[in-house]
Amino acid sequence: MTRPVIVWFGDDLRLDDHAPLAAAEGRAGLYVYVHDESARALGGAAQWWLNRSLAALGQAIAAKGGRFDILSGRAESLIPALARAAGASHVFWGRRYGGAWVEKLKGVKATLALEGVAPKSFNTRLLREPWEVVGESGQPYKVFTPFWRRHRGLAPTPPPLPAPTRLVAAPWPADAPARVSLAALGLQPTKPDWSGGLAQAWKPGEAGAQARLTEFLDAALPNYADERDRPDRPSTSRLSPHLRFGEISPRRIVATLESAHDSANARAAEKFLTELGWREFAYSLLYASPDLATRAWQPKFASFAFRADQTGFLAWTKGKTGYPLVDAGMRELWSTGFLHNRVRMIAASFLIKHLLIDWRQGEAWFWDTLCDADEANNPASWQWVAGSGADAAPYFRIFNPVLQGEKFDPEGIYVRRWVPELARLDSRWIHAPWRAPKSVLADAGVTLDRTYPAPIVDHDFARRRALDALASLSA
Repeated sequence: MTRPVIVWFGDDLRLDDHAPLAAAEGRAGLYVYVHDESARALGGAAQWWLNRSLAALGQAIAAKGGRFDILSGRAESLIPALARAAGASHVFWGRRYGGAWVEKLKGVKATLALEGVAPKSFNTRLLREPWEVVGESGQPYKVFTPFWRRHRGLAPTPPPLPAPTRLVAAPWPADAPARVSLAALGLQPTKPDWSGGLAQAWKPGEAGAQARLTEFLDAALPNYADERDRPDRPSTSRLSPHLRFGEISPRRIVATLESAHDSANARAAEKFLTELGWREFAYSLLYASPDLATRAWQPKFASFAFRADQTGFLAWTKGKTGYPLVDAGMRELWSTGFLHNRVRMIAASFLIKHLLIDWRQGEAWFWDTLCDADEANNPASWQWVAGSGADAAPYFRIFNPVLQGEKFDPEGIYVRRWVPELARLDSRWIHAPWRAPKSVLADAGVTLDRTYPAPIVDHDFARRRALDALASLSA
């Protein structure tokens, strides 16, 4: 009898453009997911997304004739045990790039090979592998522009693979590790169930990802280059959570983009591709620096004296800093598990540079509250804002939340949506209500420090304090 194969899903929860599935097509297979939290455990919002994404994947596999099974525990033990019990000939999976997962996968591969099972890993998450885009010395790039130039200059990436037309389910082996139900993973919040806003905002799963891409190309791409920084307009792709869980591949996005846009949208398409390039760059950094979420990429920042300010941190997390654009963003994040990229940068800058709070605290909060919390993008972006990362913003770049609001949310539409206590305030004052005359505040029903907080720190003071503290690092 032909030995079965195992297709092990990870952060690639789809059927389309899935090389491990393509390698197994036509053969009896076990299609499994291992919920392994011995690496970095997912935050609450990501767990909510994973729950729905796994359910969608199970339905899609069943519709093709396969069966989707879930295991819980350490992958380096469970996958070899399953292969042993099934008498599997091959185990196929998509690569991961975080430090803990890299070591786990090395262990799985070595154990399988010793036991006569052929291990085979594939790129299911990126346009190119991190080790493919390196400088002439063989070292990873430290600056985005030459990285992306090199990336774009290599041979074209392979076209995306079609989804399998049919899957064949192998019987579950009698001596295999015990399967668990999706509900047993406890990914869905219950007491309390705080996920109502997430459910309203998103449709996790491969079908949701493909629908989101279509909607973006039809409605938002034409204005993307000019409006992507406007949180008051639906001008971004909102594909990041789908990419984070691999519900759509970047190769499929690029192929669809290239076939869909016309010459009139060439600038917008190029700008969007560059954003995918930043994702590739972040994974290159993570692969080279597995501790990207915990250690400053630039060593000189290791000695920076951050402030211990729990009161300020809590005000930031709750969207009660007194700066409307920052507060709107943090409330959007809590409600929907998402935060517009421009506002992410402003909110992160406020925490690090206005409050001088350690970027790692902010990274951990985003890890817990973002649906798209990504092991590469999240820490790389926080370090970029802090100035401690690769190709980082210069330390003296400190976003002014008022000016940023006036530029990117000029009518206050975004602020009014997420900070309703300011909804009646005139646009002239919406981003700096403390500057409004008392009569204007009264007419709008705003009482500072009662209905809406006054700023928890003065911008000019905070800017000077941050510059003084950061300048010492370059002395």
